[in-house]
Amino acid sequence: MTTPRLQHVSLLVPPETQEAVRAFYGRLIGLEEKQPPPSLAQFKLVWFIVGEDEMELHFLPTTDSPAENDQHICLMVDDLDAYRHRLSAAGVPIIEAEPIPLRPRFFCRDPFGNLVEFTTLLSEYHSAQ
Repeated sequence: MTTPRLQHVSLLVPPETQEAVRAFYGRLIGLEEKQPPPSLAQFKLVWFIVGEDEMELHFLPTTDSPAENDQHICLMVDDLDAYRHRLSAAGVPIIEAEPIPLRPRFFCRDPFGNLVEFTTLLSEYHSAQ
């Protein structure tokens, strides 16, 4: 197995602030916006490209408090099943995720309660439409 790599960071923003997110991160900072997959449209996410290999910055509008949110890091791995097995064998509960085409994934919580997503990028999800 290769060393896991960071794939995206997901941050919370107040509801109805998507245009302010675009103004600051897109127009002011200069990040390129990327359309989230249609399967996640109900969340009204704003995504930006922040590096090579599908590195992304995600913004999730929510009123949740930090203790109740889905803020997380995502690690891109080459063998998702191996990581699922490794974590399960260590007694770490696996949290299934809303499917994204061509991006199998799952979540777990680290020993401190932080949410961590594991994924494998089989191809660009837009090619599955």
